[in-house]
Amino acid sequence: MQHQYSYRSLLQIPGLFPLILAAILARLAGRMFILTLVLFVLAHFSSPSLAGWLTFGAIAPGLIASPAAGVLLDRMGPTIAVRIDLIASAVFIAAISFAGWVGYFSPPVLFILVMLFSMTGPLGAAGTRTLLPRLVPPGALGQANALDTAVYAIVDVVGPAMAGVIVAWFGPEIAMSMIAAAYTGAAICLCRVQCLPGLASTNTPFLRQTVEGIQMVARHPTLRGLAVSYSLYEITWGVLNVAVPVFVAGRCATGCSSVTGLLWAAMGIAGGVGALFAGHMRITGRERRVMAAGMVVTAFAAWPVAAEFGFGGLILGLTLAGMVSGPISVAVLTLRQRRTEPQQLGRVMSISMSLNTAGFPLGSAIAGTAISESLSSSFVLAGIASVVAAAATLFIPAD
Repeated sequence: MQHQYSYRSLLQIPGLFPLILAAILARLAGRMFILTLVLFVLAHFSSPSLAGWLTFGAIAPGLIASPAAGVLLDRMGPTIAVRIDLIASAVFIAAISFAGWVGYFSPPVLFILVMLFSMTGPLGAAGTRTLLPRLVPPGALGQANALDTAVYAIVDVVGPAMAGVIVAWFGPEIAMSMIAAAYTGAAICLCRVQCLPGLASTNTPFLRQTVEGIQMVARHPTLRGLAVSYSLYEITWGVLNVAVPVFVAGRCATGCSSVTGLLWAAMGIAGGVGALFAGHMRITGRERRVMAAGMVVTAFAAWPVAAEFGFGGLILGLTLAGMVSGPISVAVLTLRQRRTEPQQLGRVMSISMSLNTAGFPLGSAIAGTAISESLSSSFVLAGIASVVAAAATLFIPAD
């Protein structure tokens, strides 16, 4: 029988606490940066269009570069790769802050800086989850993933809120400087994590390993199944991202934005609690069942609970969906790590994490069309997407 770790004993594993602390600072900085960038551009250029394109520039290049980033993770080792991302992010964001202070910047300069920031992003995003299986014993991997997922869920709520408050009180330049400082702090924390070497061969051409990474995800039954299932599940969240504000606006005369923000905050906190609970469920070997059950519950939470029982139903449905999102994420992450060879994990994590986001914008686009016909139908579509995602888990090979 595998040893059951408490979260306190888990953090005593050498290197894990500084890694989690570095992840908290880096993810907090990343979540703050997107909103701060928009506010920074609006303050200096008063152009919503430019803000939108710069936000795109801060995300899209990293998604495109993820296969190459995965090769770097496997060749040079995840510790060095994550450190490169943290230092580079601190430098690029400090440059944006400095340009704002001195007034020496233009849209092309900002585009270059945010695109450079985006290009190194996959190293940090996938690097942390590549490090975890090499730092903790196999029996503790599920709990380590649960802790990592809980941190991500809570930071996802706190980051934008902090960015809004800091920009309102001190201005966007100060906010950018604090984000750069957070990335610097994360890099310092990572110095306490042992430097793990790369496991992939450096004799194989870089481009060939990049193509191999894409082929691995496309051809491996488990990795392909996880990519399809989780992308379908993300369609649900893309739909809710549009449908929930519309629902709230139809029932609140004032303060719609605040109410929507509080709902998403409650959902994020519920996701963190659910992830921590999943760490004690011994989900290793049962990941497919946890995923399918959580997706079915999500479907029920979207429709009929959230859609058909008024504002109270919306609160209950979103909280329930948030609660089961934690175990789903932990199960997906654990199964992907277990079914991937260590020397390929960087490429698999980097590519898979990019593919996971594909369903979200598709869901938002679907919701935009469906809502014009019927708000309730958008919640139905959200539920259908999760049911189909649950069915797709049946095609993932069992242990």
